[in-house]
Amino acid sequence: MEPYLLIIIGAIIGGASFFLGWFLNARSGQNKIESSEARARKVLEDADKEANTLKREKLLEVKDEWYKRKKEFESEQQSKRSKLQALEKQLLSREENVDRKLDVLNKKETSVQTLEKEFNDKKKHVEDRDKELHRLIEEENNRLERISGISREEAKKTLIENLTEIAKTEAAQSLKEVRDKAREEARREAQKIIVQAIQRTAADHTVETTVSVLNLESDEMKGRIIGREGRNIRAFEAATGVDVIVDDTPEAVILSGFDPFRREVARLSLEKLIADGRIHPTRIEEVVDKVKKELEEEIMHLGENTLLEVGLHGAHLEIVKHVGKMKYRSSYGQNLLQHSVEVALITGIMASELRLDPMLAKRAGLLHDIGKTIDRSVEGPHALLGYELCKKFNEHAIVCNAVGSHHEDIPMEHPIAALVQAADAISGARPGARRESVEEYIKRLEKLESIAKSFDGVMNTYAIQAGREVRVIVSHERLDDAAADQLSHDVANKIQQELDFPGQIKVTVIREFRSVAYAK
Repeated sequence: MEPYLLIIIGAIIGGASFFLGWFLNARSGQNKIESSEARARKVLEDADKEANTLKREKLLEVKDEWYKRKKEFESEQQSKRSKLQALEKQLLSREENVDRKLDVLNKKETSVQTLEKEFNDKKKHVEDRDKELHRLIEEENNRLERISGISREEAKKTLIENLTEIAKTEAAQSLKEVRDKAREEARREAQKIIVQAIQRTAADHTVETTVSVLNLESDEMKGRIIGREGRNIRAFEAATGVDVIVDDTPEAVILSGFDPFRREVARLSLEKLIADGRIHPTRIEEVVDKVKKELEEEIMHLGENTLLEVGLHGAHLEIVKHVGKMKYRSSYGQNLLQHSVEVALITGIMASELRLDPMLAKRAGLLHDIGKTIDRSVEGPHALLGYELCKKFNEHAIVCNAVGSHHEDIPMEHPIAALVQAADAISGARPGARRESVEEYIKRLEKLESIAKSFDGVMNTYAIQAGREVRVIVSHERLDDAAADQLSHDVANKIQQELDFPGQIKVTVIREFRSVAYAK
């Protein structure tokens, strides 16, 4: 019984479970359907909202675009209207101008007609006066023929004869002037030929007194001296005023210049640059300035040593400086310092023999040519220049007189003056002491430099190549390239007018701009 009961209970429970499952499944499906329908309604509502939103946005965009196009159209129309108004104003202005010009032309035409009428009237008046003048001249000629008793042809003949005589006299005068001018030109040409012959004959002496040779360790150093595109050699020549000649001479360069002081500065500067190894424009300028200062100090020491050598003391510092400068001057090819020391010693010996003061004699002998150390731009005989210099620095009156009178520019007041003159002649006359005069040659080169420096904007001038070339360094701020080109012609013309010289002189104007900055 119990198994069947269990089966029935199980069947009831199974049926109840099946029914409950079916009910729950049906209920769940119904819920899903309702949920799907709700979602579908919501999607439709959202789609309607989005469609309305898009519609409003598109309408706004269309309105904006319409307003934009409308504004552009109105602006374009306004611009066209402005242009049309401007064109209308121009047309009105042109019409007014045309009217005014037409009025002016009418006035001018009236004026021209008036002037033409006046011209015709004056022309007619002039023609009438011309006819009257011819008639009066004819009557005057007839009256002159009656008064003079000769015909017109005879008067012409007499006049021609008189004019012929006058022409002959003027021709003779002109011929005389031509002959005189030819003689003068012939004399000048002869002078040039003689000067050229003298210049060729004195070539060795000129080279010897105007060049210095600097030996090099190797020929490779020549390239460093020249520098890239020649900038080093140009900077060196501009700083020293000396021409640097780099040729085929093995292991040597030549320094050419008429001023011994400049040449010595160039030689020492180049030696220092070669030893240092740094050769460039800035370094060149620094070394040249340093060497100039050192050489000036050396001149002072040299003057002091010379005075000690001769046994003199108590000289003014400027006198000592001028004595030192004598080393870099020459007297007719003879070194001025050696010549002055020699004259001092000879004068001292002669004074001792004559029972005169040997110290004053030596002092006068040493200083007798001190005027040659003064700047050559100062005009005057060197004896008088030395006389003024000694007086200025309180030298003894006997010494001053001996210096000023050794070429008889002033009267001699003491026997020592005569001894100085004799000693000067002895020192210069001994065999081999002197050669041809280079003083005039040096003065000509300095005159060449001074002529070039007289122009506005010129900073420095250097005569090189034994006076065959003058280099003119100008300020880039005061002269431009065109003015520098014109300056070269002006300098050449002035040299031709004021200086006599053989051959030709090349004028080179250098205008250079330098910009320097320092990195720190």
